Amino acid sequence: FNVAADFPIDFIEFDVQVTRDGCPVIFHDIFMFTQEQGVIIEKRVTEMALHELLACGPQKDGTNVKPMFRKIKDGRIFEWKVAKDDPLCTLKDAFVKVKRSLGFNIELKFDDNLLYGEEELRQTLENILKVVVEHGKNRPIIFSSFHPDVARLIRDMQRIYPVFFLTNGGSEIYKDVRRNSLDEAIKLCKEGGLQGIVSEVKAILRTPNAITRVKDANLSLISYGQLNNVVEVIYLQYLMGVEGVIVDMVMEISEALANIEVRNEGNDEENDERKSAIMFGEQRKKVRISKDEISFLTKFVPKLLQQ
Repeated sequence: FNVAADFPIDFIEFDVQVTRDGCPVIFHDIFMFTQEQGVIIEKRVTEMALHELLACGPQKDGTNVKPMFRKIKDGRIFEWKVAKDDPLCTLKDAFVKVKRSLGFNIELKFDDNLLYGEEELRQTLENILKVVVEHGKNRPIIFSSFHPDVARLIRDMQRIYPVFFLTNGGSEIYKDVRRNSLDEAIKLCKEGGLQGIVSEVKAILRTPNAITRVKDANLSLISYGQLNNVVEVIYLQYLMGVEGVIVDMVMEISEALANIEVRNEGNDEENDERKSAIMFGEQRKKVRISKDEISFLTKFVPKLLQQ
């Protein structure tokens, strides 16, 4: 997190779950896969005690007695290997050790395949809020969740921090219709008093007219997804009115965006329509984009995504 903070970003986004003994921890996957006596063991994170979870993966002393594994969608399991890794940490650890200038986008993670009662959700959120209130201080914080009831409940439980509803905008279909489109997300936000939407980027590119409806509802719009690792896609979203993007390749995207120069030209000899001159990368190649060309791009990209 602190390495990412060295780049010109406003927030880091991470998933938070609560262990069996009530401690909020930062971990993306619903299940922990580790190895004991040569056998891969699967445990639900929320059913593990804190000491069990923290014993997995790299340790502070450099050992890795219980290596972690990841299970991908097709069922295959791979050992968790990255160029550099830190021990697992709690939400409190992040607040204490990460530079205070860096904002936190805290995704409240719940299992799509489980049904939760309101009291269970409330208890989990209370454990998270306790840490946030105690250690948040002046740090910028956003809450977000794919779970519609969680998003509404965390908004009801506190009014200090903005809440965004996460949606893939229909890329996958769920039994809960509130998760199946940007329009349903807008409706949920308006009914629950939420501040914005975090949408999968493909949903935005496929239904660009939804951006206007988001803005008309006085909501903010942020995107996520693999296409956000393409700088041209990010800039197209900027032109369309998207207010922020979540990216994986922080260094590469930050450097690419730093090499984009935008200036407006009011009077052009060829066309008096207002345009933007965009400079991409080291070649500093000049690209003129008019409103008609933006319209073409927003219509063409969805067709490209379907291929």
